[in-house]
Amino acid sequence: MSSLLYTIGHWAFRRRGTVLAGWIIVLALIGGAAGLFNKGTDDSFTIPGTESQIALDNLSATFPEVSGASAQLVVQAADGDSVTDADYRDAIEDAVEELDDQDQVSAATSPFDDMIDGMVSDDDRAAIISIQMDGALADITDASTEALTQAADDLRAALPSDAEVALGGELFNIEIPGVTVTEAIGVLIALVVLIITFGSFAAAGMPLLTAIIGVGISIALIFAATAFAPISQTTPLLALMLGLAVGIDYSLFIISRHQDLLRSGTPPEEAAARSVATAGSAVVFAGLTVVIALIGLSVAQIPFLTTMGIAAAVSVAVAVLIALTLTPALLSFGGTRLLGRGHRSGEAAEPKQNRFFLGWVRAVTARPLLTVIVVVVGLGLTAIPASQLRLALPDATNLAEGSPARESAEIVSDNFGEGFNGPLIVTATIVGSTDPVTLMDDLGDEISRLDGVASVPLSTPNESADTGIIQVIPESGPKTEQTSALVAEIRGLKQHFLDEYNVSIAVTGFTAVGIDISTLLGEALLPFGLFVVGLSLILLMMVFRSIWVPIKATLGYLLSVVASFGAVAAVFELGIGADLLHVAQLGPVISFMPIILMGVLFGLAMDYEVFLVSRMREEYVHGRSARDAVLHGFTGSAKVVTAAAVIMFAVFAAFVPEGDSSIKPIALGLAVGIFVDAFIVRMTLVPAVLVLLGDRAWWLPRWLDRLLPSFDVEGEQIQREIELADWPEPVEGEPAPALIARDVVVGSDVRGGPLLSGFSARVAPGGVLAVAGEPRAVTAALLALSGRTAVDEGALKVDGLLSGPRSAAIRARTAYIRVGDPAELPDAIRAAAAEHPVALVIDGIDAVAEDPFGAPVAAALDAARLSAPPGRQLTVVTGSHHADTAAEILSPAAIITAAATSTPVHADSQEARA
Repeated sequence: MSSLLYTIGHWAFRRRGTVLAGWIIVLALIGGAAGLFNKGTDDSFTIPGTESQIALDNLSATFPEVSGASAQLVVQAADGDSVTDADYRDAIEDAVEELDDQDQVSAATSPFDDMIDGMVSDDDRAAIISIQMDGALADITDASTEALTQAADDLRAALPSDAEVALGGELFNIEIPGVTVTEAIGVLIALVVLIITFGSFAAAGMPLLTAIIGVGISIALIFAATAFAPISQTTPLLALMLGLAVGIDYSLFIISRHQDLLRSGTPPEEAAARSVATAGSAVVFAGLTVVIALIGLSVAQIPFLTTMGIAAAVSVAVAVLIALTLTPALLSFGGTRLLGRGHRSGEAAEPKQNRFFLGWVRAVTARPLLTVIVVVVGLGLTAIPASQLRLALPDATNLAEGSPARESAEIVSDNFGEGFNGPLIVTATIVGSTDPVTLMDDLGDEISRLDGVASVPLSTPNESADTGIIQVIPESGPKTEQTSALVAEIRGLKQHFLDEYNVSIAVTGFTAVGIDISTLLGEALLPFGLFVVGLSLILLMMVFRSIWVPIKATLGYLLSVVASFGAVAAVFELGIGADLLHVAQLGPVISFMPIILMGVLFGLAMDYEVFLVSRMREEYVHGRSARDAVLHGFTGSAKVVTAAAVIMFAVFAAFVPEGDSSIKPIALGLAVGIFVDAFIVRMTLVPAVLVLLGDRAWWLPRWLDRLLPSFDVEGEQIQREIELADWPEPVEGEPAPALIARDVVVGSDVRGGPLLSGFSARVAPGGVLAVAGEPRAVTAALLALSGRTAVDEGALKVDGLLSGPRSAAIRARTAYIRVGDPAELPDAIRAAAAEHPVALVIDGIDAVAEDPFGAPVAAALDAARLSAPPGRQLTVVTGSHHADTAAEILSPAAIITAAATSTPVHADSQEARA
């Protein structure tokens, strides 16, 4: 990974104009596609497979008149007036006729209709005009909603001046949010933090530019995707929040490392390439964790949530790609000016320890056990309000004060009861009934007697008398536990209605759908939490090669999660600071807040863990004591982690005061989670725990170390490649070696000793190397020389490529043949030579040492060497049990003895020249 990123960094630096132009062109093309294909967002929350959704889908076929979206026009008479007065009644009836003539209006029902009951309040102060639309929520056009608004305005004009008219209902319960100036404040705070961190306006502007381009591409992709799949209006806002936050932070990490290298005297291009290779590796890891966690939202099996997670994951992936390519291109434009005025070009500066962070880490590690207890107990206390957290889908009560839909809901609640804002629909299959009208009346009467039912205004069969509906008005509001209990009670009577009336019932409607979504999400939290926790343990073990570091990191993440849940509950349930944050209504928060917060915070928490603890591990590996490694690693990375956390906090917090009611609790939870995780968990709890653990913090069982793949986050491989860039020293008058090995050890952790010990060789291009010895040692040597196994110790280069960082490239440039049937070897050689490798490796040459096989093989090898492209010479490597075997077939040859012992043995070698 680090080698690939190192190459990308060099390439982007040298082709800065191409890279910048390329991303701008991508933004323009995708933006154009969004303009052409955008079909708007779809806020019809559906959950296939649940009772409410199945019933709703069935209604669209059997009772289409009531299956579409709905709205309501509410009239409240002036003080002393009654809606039954002639001037009110006539105006309302005229409005009903006007609404009936509107496009996409299936039926507008007058509150004075004899067929319905309960649409005029008991005191005659208010009335409700029910509006049934012809089509689902996503199918209703802007023109239709504007026509409804105009009808409401006409009715308002026809009534006395003190009368109130409000348009609301399902169709208007959700308002499309927009980006306000408040969000821009978050970006300005980020700019200030970047200027302080970098000390350069040029460097500070780069992360903002990369983030804005990334967000533009991501949002455009989302709107273009609306042509192919329904996407909720919350999706682009979530992508905007995440894209801005991670886009700024990922570029920040790379630029910060670039500045450090420039100060040490590294040339700008090399500094950029190394920054992308080292900090860029951590960016890839951090981005990968966020992407996996977001895609993991699909565990809930809710389509709109899955879409939201995928869209946000794409936004993060775009941010990673831009950080790795556009950032080094911008660094090329900046040169040494990125260090600010106080830097003299070309002069290396000694790094200075930050006194504040040094004092901080010394304070929290002076009595580490006390620090751990204080942090755990403190965060535990802040999590207490989380027990009060309730979940539901947003409705009109979540809208800002003064919005028509909220006014409508408040008028209905004041005059009819809270339940009128969340009616339930009970469907009944009555195909076997001979008297459907009486049957529906009986069903309605029985349901009306249930506790918690305010009224049953409608109970009627459809025209074909195979399906009936019962409209149930609960006594409580749509987001209350009482209404959820009522839904459960009605569903619990299924068997009773089947036995008593031979009727199958189901409960549906917007309120029931919301209850089902909340239930499904609540059930998905545990498996999703296990997925995230398990993922974090595995990924961090790969990075840190430790057992305790991942466990500590995961427990810290869980503390951050419960603390953020507690903060959200404190504001939205208990009302603490609600006015300050402009919370429109106390009560349940949007259902998918916990699962999104857990997914996003997981990835961001791993960011801080990697950037902070990897520096500590680096210090420990380089010989410092466990405590000193924590102190030096902390001071070396705390500044950039602090800047990143402040930026993320500012971006998320900016969406809280004026944000959409759906996004507001998510943004608050993320802002609190970022603050807690970065400053309390990672920068306070983590150093204390690591000092407590001492050397045990970096222990990993050997068997697990072999099992886990290595993720080179700190770019150790590329650092090794840089250190060996000038190895071997050139020999005057001789070409660079095709193969060179120095003290190579393979299989150092194999029980009974390494497979190969102390192997050394040097072969010129076109030379022949014969490796002899114990079979497993020979095979290990040949696999290493062909890039097919790892080198544990020593150094090995093939065609100038270092084994380890460039093993994949070595494999691509070499051919490996293991001899099976000796008669087939010539054909295998010819087939391999056709790919024009730089080296041809043959294991088991003993099998062809005797006639009639030796001569054909030698001829095939001669032909292969002659067929090499101009400027390239084929180097041949063979393996056998005896040193003289290959010499019988091939000449000239350098005979190398490979010894498989636990103590490295340096084999004699001589260079073979073609």
